[in-house]
Amino acid sequence: MSRPPRVRAVRLGPRSLAALALTGAVGAVAFCWPFLAPPTSRLSAHAQDAPWLFAGLLVLLVAVVAAAISESGLGPKAVAMLGVLAATGAALRPIGAGTAGIEPMFFLMVLSGRVLGPGFGYALGSVTMFASALLTGGVGPWLPFQMLAMGWFTAGAGLLPGPVRLRGRAELLMLAAYGFLAAFAYGTLMNLAGWPFLGAGAPAVSFHAGAPVAANLARFLAYCLATSLGWDLGRAVCTAVLTAALGPAVLRALRRATRRAAFEAPVAFDGPDA
Repeated sequence: MSRPPRVRAVRLGPRSLAALALTGAVGAVAFCWPFLAPPTSRLSAHAQDAPWLFAGLLVLLVAVVAAAISESGLGPKAVAMLGVLAATGAALRPIGAGTAGIEPMFFLMVLSGRVLGPGFGYALGSVTMFASALLTGGVGPWLPFQMLAMGWFTAGAGLLPGPVRLRGRAELLMLAAYGFLAAFAYGTLMNLAGWPFLGAGAPAVSFHAGAPVAANLARFLAYCLATSLGWDLGRAVCTAVLTAALGPAVLRALRRATRRAAFEAPVAFDGPDA
């Protein structure tokens, strides 16, 4: 018996794909500029100001991507689903906050991106992180980096092999493995975003403008090991365990809601005489 085709809550068009590609390229530079900027560049000369510049730029780019995605087919049903999932994710994030990196929000992003696709996943990850920052008071120059990284995290789950080829235990193992690795990658990216702010207070692990790439990379690895390894490991394990344990029930609920929503069917409003 053939399985039903995978439903996409958002169909990415050429404009939204171009916006995603542009944001991805600028985001990669925003995260990795300490290793990309030559010693004589102005970025290295203004190492403490560069993260602020990139934060402001990412705000504009994330807004452009959101507008492009909405133009490509983010209808009222998808908006309603986005609001419900973003509110749920924002409410889950404070649970366990400050305790070994336990953040239940990440497993929901993995499963939602898996069911609803990369376009919806990118919008969901960014909106959820923004809403949770407002809820927890975590608004700062790091927020645009968090929104971009969470958008990538959730969209990546939507790019995994489709359910037509993979279901059951194999799918859960794949999602748990992705959640573990991607949660670690998210923590590393956020370390990279905040590392240049460290200044010269800890010369053994801080960013040195103009230093060789190998030396700065060694300092960055030491910074990750000294400050966030336990936190990132807790987040990765929590994501993998919750995905494996709660994945079957959440996947069924999301897929049932997606089928009933019929995102790809046009919405028509009947007049009073209908």
